[in-house]
Amino acid sequence: MKTAQSHRLLRGFLLLEAGLLGAASAVHSGLLLRGHAHGQARIAEAVIAAVLLAAWALSLVWPARTRKLALLGQGFALLGTLVGLFTIAVGIGPQSAPDLVFHFALVALLLAGLYFARRAHA
Repeated sequence: MKTAQSHRLLRGFLLLEAGLLGAASAVHSGLLLRGHAHGQARIAEAVIAAVLLAAWALSLVWPARTRKLALLGQGFALLGTLVGLFTIAVGIGPQSAPDLVFHFALVALLLAGLYFARRAHA
């Protein structure tokens, strides 16, 4: 895959992941669905979304660093998502089935993004 194509793909992953986490944060704020408010999850998801969005924006400013930014942003997001799964497992985080499905799907998406970032041309 050529560098320009790799950059577009990696930026697409970053935007998709940021959008999903932003939507999850909105759900946990109570804006999108009533009964799903969770303040700590809302904040964590918003922070992770902001980091991914920053990685995307910086990749536009420094295209040569797109791969590194994607690795760093998605690595941070994966760590945060795994912490979220842990909080669900120990009963601290949101306990709904959609939350669990979302976290597992997000882990899969982040791993795919990290895979492509790792294999992208430097």
